[in-house]
Amino acid sequence: MTHAFAPGRLGRGRFFSSLHAGLLLAGLVLASTLGAAGQAAASRAVPQRAGATPQVLARTTVRYAKGFTIQYLPGYKVLTILSPSGQQTTATRYALVPRGRAHPAGFVASQVIETPIRSLVGLSSLHVALADFLGASDVLVGLGSLQYVSAVPVRQRIAQGKIFAVGDGRELNNELLIAHQPDLVMATGWPGEGLRKYQTLQQAGIPVLLNSEWVETTPLGRAEWVKVLAALLDKEALANQKFDQIAREYERLAALVRQQTKRPQVIVNLPFKDTWYVPEAGNYMTQFLRDAGGAYHWAGVKATGSLPLTVEAVAPVALTADYWLHTGTLTTKAAVVTQDARFAAFRPFKTGQLYNNNRRTNAQGSNDYWESGAVRPDLVLGDLIQILHPALLPGRQLYYYQKLK
Repeated sequence: MTHAFAPGRLGRGRFFSSLHAGLLLAGLVLASTLGAAGQAAASRAVPQRAGATPQVLARTTVRYAKGFTIQYLPGYKVLTILSPSGQQTTATRYALVPRGRAHPAGFVASQVIETPIRSLVGLSSLHVALADFLGASDVLVGLGSLQYVSAVPVRQRIAQGKIFAVGDGRELNNELLIAHQPDLVMATGWPGEGLRKYQTLQQAGIPVLLNSEWVETTPLGRAEWVKVLAALLDKEALANQKFDQIAREYERLAALVRQQTKRPQVIVNLPFKDTWYVPEAGNYMTQFLRDAGGAYHWAGVKATGSLPLTVEAVAPVALTADYWLHTGTLTTKAAVVTQDARFAAFRPFKTGQLYNNNRRTNAQGSNDYWESGAVRPDLVLGDLIQILHPALLPGRQLYYYQKLK
């Protein structure tokens, strides 16, 4: 649900002299008005100092996310993105400066972003979700791919020819990007990949921001990255309002299952090329399973990524599990055993408790779970609770998940 935000405006006070009467009073008032207008025009003509304080519409605070910070300084904001690089964590600082104001010292040109941004190129489906969440789909002018998009307003812009494809993070069409000169390119800050790969764009005067939401270990931390785009758009008030509603609903749902003594055993995913990747303890999906009241065998593996296992290593757990989630693109039990006949022996297969998160897949093959699901963890958690503890949410309909036929 989108809420309009109308910032308050400061009224201008006027001082009227009461020392004279009649025409003298009118003359003074007229002179005063003309003088104020001249001063205002002069003020607009002269660039303001970087330290001048602009009108602040709203501020936001970061409560759950660990991968970024936002600092409000006189005249501008400082956005810091933290991203793992090998064994270290790098910090990249961006100055978000109101359009038309002087740039602050201490920042290279490629790390100064004028706000509110008017045109954005997003290289991930998450970036589509962030813009759609803030009712700012019209700011998107470029995407890595035009196929895998779920948000209806963005698909409409694609159909109207208002969004161009720039390629993925490995093979960007730099010439096309430079020709369009977007205000910002938002990329994904994968481990070991820094800003060096975007030097061509930076040298052309196009800022590149690395969005590293994948480092987050909790669903709410991941969703809170919407505040990064909110700061770039000066939409902090809207982000605060909508995100706080989601966080409250998430916490309410999580509280429902805390007193549940029964914790059904869950397995997730399917093997890929004989390797079965399962989320480790610090993975946000593991936190989803905890908050949904599920028992997860690998929840104690102290890492934040995915653990590669063999089918033989997963099978002993799967043979006695209660539920099986996330079966790739598959929607039927027949398709599951076509991949590996041994899966028919797993208990969830026998009892029919297989669920996949692809209910909201459109005709282009885009799965909205990987788009809006990133900023709606309350809906994802509601689905998981409904699957694992259906009595807690009577009458609720699954949103992202569906049962395999």
